[in-house]
Amino acid sequence: MASDLYNQIVSQRGSLERLVARIPGFRGYQDKTARRTADSMLRDYIAAQIQQRIDRLVRIEKLILDTLGTANLSQTRDVKANIQLFHDKIRTAAPGYTGMWSQMKIGPEELDKLYAFDEAQIVYVDKIDLALDRLQEAVINREGVEAAIFNLNEVVAEAIAAYDLRQDVLTDLSSRI
Repeated sequence: MASDLYNQIVSQRGSLERLVARIPGFRGYQDKTARRTADSMLRDYIAAQIQQRIDRLVRIEKLILDTLGTANLSQTRDVKANIQLFHDKIRTAAPGYTGMWSQMKIGPEELDKLYAFDEAQIVYVDKIDLALDRLQEAVINREGVEAAIFNLNEVVAEAIAAYDLRQDVLTDLSSRI
């Protein structure tokens, strides 16, 4: 699965342009002296977006409680813990492996990979949004709630796996110093 996910992410093209369009002030990693700043800016943006999704899930949990009672709350609590894990991984990661980040010799192919992985994190935020939409709809309709919770958890698990693959790409790049 990890290699399929890796191939899916790196096959994306135009990721830098999509990142620049979505994140105000983000210019990318071309300038060695600005790499840590760009990495930090990107992680702060994505972490803030994920926090908004956590807050939204809390509101949906209240809707579940009001509409369906406590039956599904243990499942949503587990999903919320996984979204929090995703948030924390992004928020607390060392910016590009500290000083090594500015030392790395990164060619166009490596940059494309990094941008694809970075853009994938934003795409996963969008996928989490869609899964939250489905969960909210399921709660309102009182139908398919467990399946919607399962789907949300699967999206979050894949997002975490994609982020871990990004870290592997950075580790591989740092080994070339």
